[in-house]
Amino acid sequence: MFENIRHTLDKVGIAVTSLCAIHCIMLPVLLPVLPLLGLTSVHNHALERIVLLVTMVLGFITIFAGFHRYHRKLYPFYSLFLGGFIYWQKDLLGHEYEHFVLIVGAAFVVFAHILNIRLCNQCHSCENH
Repeated sequence: MFENIRHTLDKVGIAVTSLCAIHCIMLPVLLPVLPLLGLTSVHNHALERIVLLVTMVLGFITIFAGFHRYHRKLYPFYSLFLGGFIYWQKDLLGHEYEHFVLIVGAAFVVFAHILNIRLCNQCHSCENH
């Protein structure tokens, strides 16, 4: 049962991070149309930060569960936190590089979940847990 929950949380983390990145990339294309549709709060920096924080907490819980129960490897955490840090700093290089920074940050977060899944699936001592 624990394995199913951890695996599901990894997949949810990948999906949420990917959807957030797609949202941020597609928003400039859709932004001029949003007021016509009555949607003006989609480009809210506070909402973006909250989604990122929720993604990071979910990622930490999922990776910690895999770390503690299965693989004892720290590098998925490194990838998660590096991705979150890069994603958080998306405005640092200016608006013209924002999409590139978002893609790199999201890729590190998704990679952390993929690493966690692979490490948990490769665990040779899982029968003892």
